[in-house]
Amino acid sequence: MLTRYLDQTTLDTSTAPLAATLLRLTLGTAFLAHGLLKVLVFTPAGTVAFFESQGFPGITAYAVILAELAGGAALILGLHTRAVALALIPVLAGAALVHLPNGWVFSNPGGGWEFPVFWIAANAVQALLGDGAYALRSPLTGRTASAAAR
Repeated sequence: MLTRYLDQTTLDTSTAPLAATLLRLTLGTAFLAHGLLKVLVFTPAGTVAFFESQGFPGITAYAVILAELAGGAALILGLHTRAVALALIPVLAGAALVHLPNGWVFSNPGGGWEFPVFWIAANAVQALLGDGAYALRSPLTGRTASAAAR
């Protein structure tokens, strides 16, 4: 059994759906946390002020908050996982651009670009993997993730 998990030449199809689910839940929770941080800690007005200080129109702060909250919830629930993961990449690209002048490491003052770029890659992986296990029914197709995989 252990050699099966150590074999690096094949994808273990019995655990891949669980891996996709773990990634989906982790990404969704992180997006939800970042959206709530902007609402509850920085406040929407503070977030708008920060976005404007970075050269973005203030309205984009509301769009990002909405994207993080709705996207995080959709990922957690497993609704349109591939599309949501891809749709959140531009938000992360914007964050990477904002943090680019601060250097690579995210622990730098002002935060570096390391974390947003890693998060972009994780979202791309999620989009490639799909829902995983335990995803809710898609309201558009009426199919569950397990039915769609057949």
